[in-house]
Order: sequence, then C-alpha cells, then structure tokens
Amino acid sequence: MTMRDNMTIRKPKGNVAAIIIALAIILVAGVSEGLANRVYIDIDSPTFQRIPLAISDFQRQGQDRLPTDEMLGWFSNELTRLLNITGIFNIQAGKQTAVDRNRAPLDFIRFTEWRLIGAEYLINGRIQQLGPEVSVELRLYDLIKGELLVGKRYSGSPEDRKIMVQRFASEVLANFTGDGSIYDSKIAFVSRRGKTSEISVINFDGTNLTKIIEVPSLLLAPKWSPDGKTMAFTSFQEDNPDLYFRSLVGAGTTRKIMGFRGINLPGTWSPDGKKLLLTLSIDGNEEIYSMNIDGLQLTRLTNHFAIDVSPCYSPDGQQIAFVSNRAGSPQIYVMNADGSNVRRLTFDGNYNTSPSWSPKGGKIAYEGMVGGRFQIFSVDEDGLNPIQLTTEGNNESPSWSPDGKYIAFTSKKDGKAKIAIINANGTNLRILQEGPDNYLSPSWSPRLK
Repeated sequence: MTMRDNMTIRKPKGNVAAIIIALAIILVAGVSEGLANRVYIDIDSPTFQRIPLAISDFQRQGQDRLPTDEMLGWFSNELTRLLNITGIFNIQAGKQTAVDRNRAPLDFIRFTEWRLIGAEYLINGRIQQLGPEVSVELRLYDLIKGELLVGKRYSGSPEDRKIMVQRFASEVLANFTGDGSIYDSKIAFVSRRGKTSEISVINFDGTNLTKIIEVPSLLLAPKWSPDGKTMAFTSFQEDNPDLYFRSLVGAGTTRKIMGFRGINLPGTWSPDGKKLLLTLSIDGNEEIYSMNIDGLQLTRLTNHFAIDVSPCYSPDGQQIAFVSNRAGSPQIYVMNADGSNVRRLTFDGNYNTSPSWSPKGGKIAYEGMVGGRFQIFSVDEDGLNPIQLTTEGNNESPSWSPDGKYIAFTSKKDGKAKIAIINANGTNLRILQEGPDNYLSPSWSPRLK
C-alpha cells in the first residue's frame, strides 16, 4: 500500500478563507492546543443526542472529468456509512446538496445556509485524479463557530480510497470523542456448523470477513494478545479442550501450549502481554491460574471447592474479574491480580457470568439471566449501578471495543445467530454477521496498526 497521508490543513485564524496547508505530517500548534484543552462528548451518557452533521457533495479539482461522478459519490457515501455506524452522528442525508452547488472554492462555506438545514458540523472534500494517483482533501467544519476543525490530504492509488476515507473518519471521531481507533480493530468469533468449527475475524464496519482457522471439532474462546499478533484459543481436536496459540503474523502458525487432562481455557491477556489468565481443571475442579508467557510457568490464583472460571484483567492489570458459584449460583467476583481480596460484585439475579472489563476502566459488562433468557448488562467496577443493555432474544459473551465505547456479543432470535454490536449505553444495535451457524465467543481486538 503506497498511500500517503502527506498534509495536515492548518486551522484558520480569523478569515476562514485564509487556509494554510502544511507540507508535513504535523499538527499545527493552534489545533494541538485546542485538542489538549478539548472537553470531549460523553456518548455513553443516557442523555446523549446524535451530533447533526452534513456531508456536502465532493468536488473535482481541475478541469477534466476525472475523477468520475461514480468515484465522487463513492467517497461521500462511504464516509457517510462509516460515520453512521458509530451511532454518534445524525447525518443530514438528502440535504447536503441543498447548498454549495456552484462548485465554489473548498474553503468558501455558507455557514448560515448549512445551519438552516439543521446541521452543526459540515464535511466537504475535493478529489483530484492525475494518472494512476488520486489526491483527496477532506475538511471538517464547526458551523456554529464558523471554523475549521480538521483538515487532511491523502494521496494514493484508487485502490487505497477506502483507507483514505477510513483515516479521515477516524480523525472526525477523535475530534468529538478523543479516540478514533475503532476503525483499526476487528472482532474474532467462533462459528460452529455441525462438527466443524472455525475462528473468523471481521472488521468493525462489517467488511472483510476472514477465516483464521478451521478444525473438525469444537473451538472456543479466541483471545487477542495486546499487540494483536497472537490469538489464544481452546480446541477439542485431540479429544480434550487444549490450549493453543495462533500467530497472526505472516502465514500464521498454530502450536499447542497446554494439554492437561480436563479444561484448558484462556481468559484475557495481561495489559503488558506477559501473562495469560487460564481456567484449568488439573485437580478435577475448575480454578483460575495465570501463566507467564515466557517459560509458561503457572501460578494458581483461586483455591476453593466452588467452580471459578472466566477470568479477565482490569485495564491496569491490578485486578481480575471472574465467575464463581461459591454463593450457590454463578455470580461475578473481583480479586487482586495475586488472588487476594476476593469480593462479590453482582447481587441482582441468580445467574451472572462472562465478565468483560472496559479498557477505559470503570465498567464491567456481563451476561445475566432474565426471564429464562440471557441479556447483556454493565455494572460499575465497584458493583454499583447495574444496567440492562439488551432486552430481546438471547444475548451472551460481551466483549468491549478497544476504545471502551462499544460492546460486541452473540445474539440469537427467531432461530438466527448473530454477532451484534451496541454502544456502551445500550443504543445503536447493529448486526455485524448473521447466519444459520452457532456463533460463540466474540473477542474484540486491540487497535491493529
């Protein structure tokens, strides 16, 4: 891929028409200071309302007919799609052609007219095609303040255009939320068809479904390493639930790591990637262990007659959430990373399992049984404020996005299995993958560069 992100457009001072283009990949001091002091929008708030954003028709640069109308339309449509799926923006669809039809200069914005259609922010763009290279200039404006917020120029081949739009969508998202990394992440999951299972990955936007591994047996619990280069999982291919590592670099290799008789099931990796939590039944009872990746040394963390399973690290690696039936029914507990100071987290409901700690901290997602069906909940990491996030069908196995703004989970309704995503406040349900297979164990990757 030869695409170049070769320009940052400076924030104008005073006259909006006075746009200066910096011929380097740097942030201008004025923009950097603004970002450092910015108060970002809390999209998890129950009172959050989508941001009114218009996307104007993209313009050609130059006198020829390239790029084509089809390419111009593709850029605006793809940018609209990528921003829409976040659940953050209210795109002024169908209204963006009401103004600026005369192909005025890119920096000439009729701020008042755009505000009249209900928009508070505007994206416009200009595309130039010279031979085999496409140059795209994209800008985000604040229509209320009348100022440029983000300006970028990208160059590359026409095949790179999706990456160009994705990068600018990330810039837009970061401007409002402080983090635009979501487009650089994937969700791994298991699909089972008869006696065959496979682990696949799919992009956040639902594209590029790719099979990682397929075996004629059950697969479970794919878990990404923090650098995104290795995936731990459990396979029954040798008639025992053994632990494997799959390299995700290059051609990829798979190696068996652990095969104690009984369960060898991965939890999450430590934030530094040096340890992996495990559920093992070496002595016949499920207990939680940590394993040093270097040397594969095991440390037992729980020692209780009850069943202890499904461990996950807190984002700082100092605590572990897990499931135990030591109070008579499966509930979420938290302990220190060395196994000390065990305390119960969930008290509502008689069946709560599959904890997943938000990368931002503060929240733990889990599945709980309500009326005979499983639903996705979140709770503060101190056990307060449990909130039910889903209501229909069976919904299980939550996994947080790397920015802590979304939750992936499996869903089943009307006989159809789904990999679904919701915003952290339970809104904006989106089906990522749907089919007749049995989907299991979704796992969100870190940001993949």
